[in-house]
Amino acid sequence: MAISACDVIPLSQARANLSELADQVRAGAEKIITKNGESYVALIDSQRLDYYHQLERERIHLLLIDDASKGLADVAAGKVKDAHSTLFAIKRRRAAKAAG
Repeated sequence: MAISACDVIPLSQARANLSELADQVRAGAEKIITKNGESYVALIDSQRLDYYHQLERERIHLLLIDDASKGLADVAAGKVKDAHSTLFAIKRRRAAKAAG
């Protein structure tokens, strides 16, 4: 949905017309509220906000699945390290860095 010039509202005007703006948003509009001439906040319908949050959660889940798939592929390819020796090596490097 494209934002038009009439959807950009100064904060002072938004305060005075909040009920009207809320009705417009509920009907499908999105409003950008500005403060000192800069974008400040957006006014969107609560159902649309829930939808955006759902999309964000789904994206995170897809990224986790992708990372898990890459990890499984590494294991299948033999690209693995022993946890104890790896942690020991990390601690040794940190100790050497602190001493040096």
